[in-house]
Amino acid sequence: MKFLHTMIRVRDIQKSLNFYEKVLDMNLVEKKRLEDCWLYFLEDNEKTCQIELTYNDETPENGYNIGAGFGHFAFQVDSLDDFTKKIQKLGVEYLYEPFDLNGKGSKIAFIKDPDGYEIELIEKVVW
Repeated sequence: MKFLHTMIRVRDIQKSLNFYEKVLDMNLVEKKRLEDCWLYFLEDNEKTCQIELTYNDETPENGYNIGAGFGHFAFQVDSLDDFTKKIQKLGVEYLYEPFDLNGKGSKIAFIKDPDGYEIELIEKVVW
């Protein structure tokens, strides 16, 4: 068995595509039309992870309720210092600034996408 993707509903597809492509370096690999929505599949550079952005024809004006069950997506970055410079240029702010997680040099931080989904960024120390 192989895990394929996670799907989230988005309110503004252009803002979401811009965020996932520019901030998280994901690539749009497929776009499909269903009866009542568009599906956009984005993939990481290593081709190990996909996110499906679903843009419904009838989207709530205030967006979707994320709910209490969803936690966050997690992405590994080579350098949170470099990532910080990148997002500052793109006008993205941290939800939680980078901090040392375990006292051994691994750092994490959090941002939110345009719909409020939380994204954890992890810089791992290589021993």
